[in-house]
Amino acid sequence: MSRAQQALLEPRKSPVQARSATSVKAILEATIQVLLDIGKERLTTTRVASRAGVSVGTLYQYFPNKSALLQAALRAHLDLIAGAIDHVCREEKGQPVAQMATRLVNTFLDAKTKDLKTSLALYSVSSDVDGSRIVKEMGKRMNKSIASLLATANDALANDAELIASIIQGAMAGVSRQLLESASPEKQYPLVRKELTLMMQAYLDARLSKA
Repeated sequence: MSRAQQALLEPRKSPVQARSATSVKAILEATIQVLLDIGKERLTTTRVASRAGVSVGTLYQYFPNKSALLQAALRAHLDLIAGAIDHVCREEKGQPVAQMATRLVNTFLDAKTKDLKTSLALYSVSSDVDGSRIVKEMGKRMNKSIASLLATANDALANDAELIASIIQGAMAGVSRQLLESASPEKQYPLVRKELTLMMQAYLDARLSKA
């Protein structure tokens, strides 16, 4: 994607005052609601503005077009997931790796499946709004948090924490994607969480220094 194309997806300005932040939050929530109600093809800035209770002019102060709206909604969604990982990584510092693995898996999958309809809807528009770039940005953020967590483990790890973190993150992302694409994510969730936790615990145990 060219810089000019990327510029069309970027918000026009960031909310500074509380009132502006409230308007942007309402617009993004309305974007999700309209997306779920009528799909991405029929979603328009006019419909989103009406659902948010703001004028189209107000919406355009922050988002220049429909694609920018959808990208911002996707970014906000992924930011919540990354924030959840940041939080659990701060909480679990210094704990055994088995506990770290359990909390990481539970936190990641819970965040991804908290609202399955929203996750699926945003997943479906990701390729239309340069979602891979946002996913990469959030991936770097989560990798840094997980690596920092692993570095504090009271069980010494034999390999580089950043490499281990990237493998953990890749496994969680791949499994969660399969879960979202399955015919019945709600039914599959308990078993998937159990199996992924076992896999992460076994992997981290294998990477422990045996000296």
